[in-house]
Amino acid sequence: MKLIPELKLGFLNGWIYFLFYLIVFGIVLRTCSEEVRDRLYDRSLWTKKTKIITAIGKMFSLVNIILIIFGVLQIGSLEFLLGNVFYFIGLIGLVISIINYRDSPLDEPITKGLYKISRNPQMVSIYILFLGMILLIGSWISILFLSISILCSHFSILGEEKSLEQQYGEAYLEFKREIPRYFLFF
Repeated sequence: MKLIPELKLGFLNGWIYFLFYLIVFGIVLRTCSEEVRDRLYDRSLWTKKTKIITAIGKMFSLVNIILIIFGVLQIGSLEFLLGNVFYFIGLIGLVISIINYRDSPLDEPITKGLYKISRNPQMVSIYILFLGMILLIGSWISILFLSISILCSHFSILGEEKSLEQQYGEAYLEFKREIPRYFLFF
């Protein structure tokens, strides 16, 4: 692991993994109806503070994406092996959680599949996937940026939960009591 990854244009860079993620994500998203996609990206009930915190987190994510795209894969290292494990666990989790989201009624909280163990399985999966890509390029600074992005997402999720309480009422409050925000007991 290096503080800053080796950056250059090349075939054996993190862009390969990032492109594969985008293709898989795009294919799965295309299986969703327009109504489901609208619900997935609806920010209409978010406060200005939530939107600002989300934007800050996305800026750190964008820097990470640039580092991943141009970062040279650390093939043969332990980080590369672990990165592949995290990457594919995150990618599979993301696909499953989007399918769970897609197949749930639009007028109630999503409570099936991975949503039985996490209220935010898409976010958990994306961050596991990004941790995997960061390990593939072996970058400490990217881990720091990912941590900042996760912290911003946490505050965004807190804001999102308030809007979901307004939208779904008691059904969402019961869901919150039964299911951890992230995973297991978090």
